[in-house]
Amino acid sequence: MAIAILMTFAIVGVFVVRLVDIQIVKAADFNTESFDKRAIETPVVAPRGEIVDTNGVVLADSVTRYDITASPRNAGEFNRREDDGSISKVTVLQAVTEIAALTGTTANDLLLAVTADPTSDWAMLVKGVDIETFRAIRDLGIPWIYAQPQQHRTYPAGAVAGNLVGFVGTDGPQNGLEATEDSCLASVDGVSTYERGADGVRLPGSTVTTREAVPGGTLQLTIDRDLQWYVQQAIAEQAVALGAESAMAGVVRVSDGHLMALADYPAVDPNNVNGTDIPFYGSRAFSYMFEPGSIMKAITASMLVNEGAASPTTRVTVPGIWHTPDGARIRDSAPHGDMRWTLTGVLEQSSNVGMSMLGTRLKAGVRYDYLRKYGFGEATPIHFQGEASGILASNWNTQQNYDTTYGQGVSVTFAQMLSAYQAIANGGKQVPLTLVESCTAPDGTVTSTPSTDTEQIITPKAAATTVAMLESVVTGGWLSSQLSIPGYRIAAKTGTAEVALPTGGYGNDFIVSVAGIAPAENPEYVVIVTYVKPHIMKSSAAAAPTFRKIMTQVLKTYRVPPSTKPGPGYPTTW
Repeated sequence: MAIAILMTFAIVGVFVVRLVDIQIVKAADFNTESFDKRAIETPVVAPRGEIVDTNGVVLADSVTRYDITASPRNAGEFNRREDDGSISKVTVLQAVTEIAALTGTTANDLLLAVTADPTSDWAMLVKGVDIETFRAIRDLGIPWIYAQPQQHRTYPAGAVAGNLVGFVGTDGPQNGLEATEDSCLASVDGVSTYERGADGVRLPGSTVTTREAVPGGTLQLTIDRDLQWYVQQAIAEQAVALGAESAMAGVVRVSDGHLMALADYPAVDPNNVNGTDIPFYGSRAFSYMFEPGSIMKAITASMLVNEGAASPTTRVTVPGIWHTPDGARIRDSAPHGDMRWTLTGVLEQSSNVGMSMLGTRLKAGVRYDYLRKYGFGEATPIHFQGEASGILASNWNTQQNYDTTYGQGVSVTFAQMLSAYQAIANGGKQVPLTLVESCTAPDGTVTSTPSTDTEQIITPKAAATTVAMLESVVTGGWLSSQLSIPGYRIAAKTGTAEVALPTGGYGNDFIVSVAGIAPAENPEYVVIVTYVKPHIMKSSAAAAPTFRKIMTQVLKTYRVPPSTKPGPGYPTTW
């Protein structure tokens, strides 16, 4: 009896010691380990911010998609209550067959995923199903199936402004504003924790949010989606007709430098990136460098007038070919004898010789400084992804000294030309080009507002005089009928530039452009259209119809009042 009692006390003592060890000494460690096994931490996905146009129309948005996963360890038969109240058993094969029917997958593939590793707690079944499919799968009541929400990027406007908006890939923001403005658009996911039972089913009421999700901000652009669509369509139609390699067109609001449209052809569709060749993923309006040709003559004319070196009526006798005293050779596009033109006439007839003779009245250093002020040789304030600075040498050789007056010997970007014409149209005051109006954070904080810095490059009088001279291109130039818009005074300059060969010299390809301002008496908008290497028509006549179409649409869209008085009508000959 004594031995039995002692043994009983000994056994009880062992249990008590063990119980104290479990419940008190190691309780915290066991609780943590237990919680880790039953508590599941899941991300709370925050949506990436929207990109909207100037009117708030969505160009890029995030939608929730769901990855359907399974817990193979818990997969097995389960009871389902039918609509009539009866209970039926559902096998694993039957369950995956029902999922396959809803998702367009095969039951065999899903069954293989569930049974490949029976000890695993996770297996991917279907990726990225929409909300309707997710709800249908949820209604199946399969206890070992889980849905993981994921954010997918969608672009409701498709290729409209796709060159600017860019796109998000599997590794995050890849191109365009999606990449450069990621600090505005990026979201911060939150974290929640829930507990589950031994069968893997979430315990009701056990979800706790441990970190709040923070959505991305809203990026508002200056682009008008409807106008952007129209401009893209216009240049695409003509580019196809011309067999052009590419095309660019832009619309700038003169008063504030806002880009109302900036189109490229070809243009990437962010919903189908693989449908576009890689060189056209972004905007060549910022990245493509080219010699602008005669649209640069307006810039040279503005310098001459501003410096008092020439006026609209300054006379010059222009030969078809000019052999300069220092050994350069300049020729006009078409042969002609000696012509008596004014500076206005030189612009109207787009004479390389005449502009060289007048332009070199200013020293090379003076002209170089003006080109720098206009923004050539450096990226625009937009600093778009992959933006080029152009090529503007500080020391010109003899030939370049003359070539730069009429748009050869210097490389620019399309965006730089838009900015230069904005300055002339705006009374000589250059306002930084603007593509992003603002970034609005979820708490309402507004950042990324446009710069208000301006630079007076030429006097208002010189700017108005330059615009008035450019009217002669529309009223009396060889493309007058294709550039005129009834009821409005239009100032424009055409350009046909030879494309330099990698080996030096020029080949048979051209870049053709029309740059214009309207209304000339009170400029509100600048429009430039450029086609790169057209095959069917290799002169600025190829760009004139598109320029007229776009400018007409701009004047109509923004209800610009017609002109009420005629232009000055400067003489073009003497």
